[in-house]
Amino acid sequence: MTETVESAPSRAGRREWAALAALVSVVLLLAIDGTVLYLAVPSLTADIRPSATQLLWIGDIYGFVLAGLLITMGNLADRIGRKRLLLIGAGAFGTASVLAALAPNAETLIAARALLGVAGATLMPSTLSIVRAMFADPRQRTTAIAVWSAGATAGAAAGPLVGGVLLEHFWWGSVFLINVPVMAVVLVAGAVLLPESRGSSTYPVDWLSSLLSILAIVPLVYAVKHWAGTGFDWTVPGTALLAAVGGWLFLRRQSRLALPLVDISLFRMPAFSGAVAATTLSIFAFLGLLFFFSQYLQLVRGYGPLKAGAAELPTTLAAMAVIAVVGVLVARLGAGRTIGGALLVAAVGLAGIGWTTDSSGYWGLGIALTVLGLGVGVAMTVSTDAVVTAVPKERAGAASSIAETAYEMGGALGIAVLGSIQLAQYRANLDLGPRTDPEVAAAVEDSLARAAGAAADSDIFTGAAHAFTTALQSTSYLAAALLVVAGVLAWRVIPSHRPTADKEHHEPVRQGPHP
Repeated sequence: MTETVESAPSRAGRREWAALAALVSVVLLLAIDGTVLYLAVPSLTADIRPSATQLLWIGDIYGFVLAGLLITMGNLADRIGRKRLLLIGAGAFGTASVLAALAPNAETLIAARALLGVAGATLMPSTLSIVRAMFADPRQRTTAIAVWSAGATAGAAAGPLVGGVLLEHFWWGSVFLINVPVMAVVLVAGAVLLPESRGSSTYPVDWLSSLLSILAIVPLVYAVKHWAGTGFDWTVPGTALLAAVGGWLFLRRQSRLALPLVDISLFRMPAFSGAVAATTLSIFAFLGLLFFFSQYLQLVRGYGPLKAGAAELPTTLAAMAVIAVVGVLVARLGAGRTIGGALLVAAVGLAGIGWTTDSSGYWGLGIALTVLGLGVGVAMTVSTDAVVTAVPKERAGAASSIAETAYEMGGALGIAVLGSIQLAQYRANLDLGPRTDPEVAAAVEDSLARAAGAAADSDIFTGAAHAFTTALQSTSYLAAALLVVAGVLAWRVIPSHRPTADKEHHEPVRQGPHP
């Protein structure tokens, strides 16, 4: 009589969960840093006077640089150690935060935000990889990834509230200085609690692929921004063509490398490709709208920074609350139906924001923000877990980097594309009379933030605020439509059963002879 017993993976203890708290604090801060600047737009506009195009670059250059370097930094982390790179990045992030806080003009702030993106790119890949290394038990790992995902989503939603508290008492640079003590804590806690781990790669870092990936992204976004902000000229098709060539060269190179920067074969898995698409579209709509919604609360509704941040609190609380229900939803519906349904719920929230922006009360907006937070929170948590568990364990590092890149690229593209559409709609709805002073007209057409400081005539600003609100409604409905598409895609493409790649973790223990 033979006996076969499958050994269970070791379970994580208190040290691992404490280390997870340190990792989540990194993700939380990076997510907060992506949105904390939203409420500072009026005050920094009055101080350093950026143009509308510079304002968009200040908002999203951080996300573009971070997304463009994530996979490269993941490769570097495999070589030099994930803990080591995370600690280096924490120090660099704190230094870049000081430079951003003290920026005297828009150009310096854009450069400092780019440096923050570089530093952030060294932090993000290590966090999820270390989570996988610390949590071998699949159930514990799913819970840990859910906490990690909730930190990213809640951080993005909490950014405006954190910014509101700081801006109520300090100048706009304080939204960057808050990073310094947090990163100091991460340096100490990370050095004590985090285990060192490395990948098996012996290949050199592929800087050429990294350069091609950036070449495929940044020119395309520039073309969209320039078209919406300045108008169509030769630079629009020129930069779009440059992006297309960069993208083609990047994909061609990845298909020929023994160890590609992006393993494009992963996208042949429906569970993986569907989850990545759902992640990108959901954060695209969420952050793209949130950037201008914070301005709407302050400039149109007249909220102070703290009140505006508190007004967005329902989104934060709802995104955090999903940890309590996400396990039940996945158990009952499966991953695909859970993600699809959550995105459809988020679409209802976005449509509700568009519908209630004209109302004088807050309750309609508050309910819409709660619905949006619940939908996006569930979708982000389950899609991240679906991406990581859709592939075999030996390919989890590549999957993690792609998941993080999808998150950052979705947010940055949301600000760029939806922001450009918002700006174009705002200008199209403006109705400035022929007697309007040319300097005032130029300021009003540039952005609502500049209109608030330049338009002494209350009627002119009232008209500009109405144009901004109308544009926000159109953008909200467009973002909702995108989430409907993403929801249907996720429902149909992502399997609702446990991915095959993870089956070996769920085999029952068999004792005695096989029947």
